[in-house]
Amino acid sequence: MKIAEFEVETWMTDHENHCRYNLTETCVSSLSLNDLQKYVQEDISKTIMSMTLDYGPIVGSSRLKQAILSLYETGTVENITIAHGAINANELVMISLLEPGDHIVSLFPSYQQMYDFPKSLGCEVSLIHLSEEKKWMPTIEDFKQCMRNNTKMICLNSPNNPTGTTLPLSFMKELITLAKDFDCYILCDEIYRGVNTITQTMSPSFSDYYEKAIVTQSLSKVFSFPGLRLGWIKGSKEVVHTIDMRRDYHIISSGPMDDYLACLVLENKEHIIKRSLYICDESKKILKSWLEQEHLVSCVIPDEGTVCFLKYEVDMPSIEFCEKLQAETGIFFVPGSAFGVENHLRFGLTHLNEIKEGLPLFSQWLRQFDK
Repeated sequence: MKIAEFEVETWMTDHENHCRYNLTETCVSSLSLNDLQKYVQEDISKTIMSMTLDYGPIVGSSRLKQAILSLYETGTVENITIAHGAINANELVMISLLEPGDHIVSLFPSYQQMYDFPKSLGCEVSLIHLSEEKKWMPTIEDFKQCMRNNTKMICLNSPNNPTGTTLPLSFMKELITLAKDFDCYILCDEIYRGVNTITQTMSPSFSDYYEKAIVTQSLSKVFSFPGLRLGWIKGSKEVVHTIDMRRDYHIISSGPMDDYLACLVLENKEHIIKRSLYICDESKKILKSWLEQEHLVSCVIPDEGTVCFLKYEVDMPSIEFCEKLQAETGIFFVPGSAFGVENHLRFGLTHLNEIKEGLPLFSQWLRQFDK
């Protein structure tokens, strides 16, 4: 199986450990077990030290699945299975349901896995190119023009990485109507769901509105525990059963420790999401204020998610731009070219102190390009 290089992940691996100011991080400032203990009455350390580290519940404990279901309006434990993060969840969905010759529709720019992984499976791929002038939002006509008789799945990332834009419920319902006409799945990676700084509420999930919708999420982004490597899939009972049959070839289980800690995180999600909302909201305020003063950078700042896509007015390819910037200032960005869009940078709304210190330094560095 041939597959394209995963450009954003390669760039992160090569650059994120050699920076002073990480302004591109997607996970809201990560928490420790000591932080989690502040929200929990039971002694986490005592429980872990006495825990037998066998395989644990193979497809996730009932306690964990019930905690996951609290994020949705519908479903039972039979609609949930567990994966190693959302990236593995997406992979399990695709390899379980897609076959060579199937057709999928996806957005661009978006998370590369959503279109290049299906392509590696032998699927035909149609990409809808998003426009900054339209606030990175697609139209239903865009999707209608792409649909075919062999369209098996619409693959989405909402809120989007790297733009942060989120499909509103009215559009979701239009897309569901279209998907029903073609009897196709909608796979939506909802890993950035949960930090809408305008409504301060959990945004709608595709899985609560369409029987052939499959959604994925994890503890990485808005829950601030990326190191647990625990994600999940929510879909119909039939789809979850199919995935569980395929899952045995790939991960067996997530282990009892991650299962237990994930339960604690999700059972105390109100505290964690409140913190994440505050960090993202304050980060947006700082970014908006900075953009008002910085004439070489602009951005469509989204309502939800932990990322947005900065546009810079400098005649320099984004890889060269990012490498020069990091070498000279320690400021780290993912270049737009990693998402197929030049003259852009992915910005993370996740680390307040680094944003406060990094943006003024970024402006100082940009002055060399003033005309």
